[in-house]
Amino acid sequence: MSSLLRHPLFSLSANLAAIGTSTYLLRSHHIYNLEEHEARMDELEGTLRGHIGLIEEALDRLEGTATEADRGKKMNEYYGKRGRDEKEKGKK
Repeated sequence: MSSLLRHPLFSLSANLAAIGTSTYLLRSHHIYNLEEHEARMDELEGTLRGHIGLIEEALDRLEGTATEADRGKKMNEYYGKRGRDEKEKGKK
């Protein structure tokens, strides 16, 4: 049994199997992390767009150019845009 463990071909194949397995596992973990990161960034983008809409509406009210009918309109417009910019660019 010890002669089999000392054989160079066995050592080489065991090392290659270990490297291949670890590469596969790390790759799948990395892909999972990338998808999670993209989901978090999409959520953050929507939040920021919604806040920008709220700030612009407040600025319009301060300047006196907004009406009661416009309330919430910009926030919904900006928040609804999220993710569409990249998808529309990809279709063209």
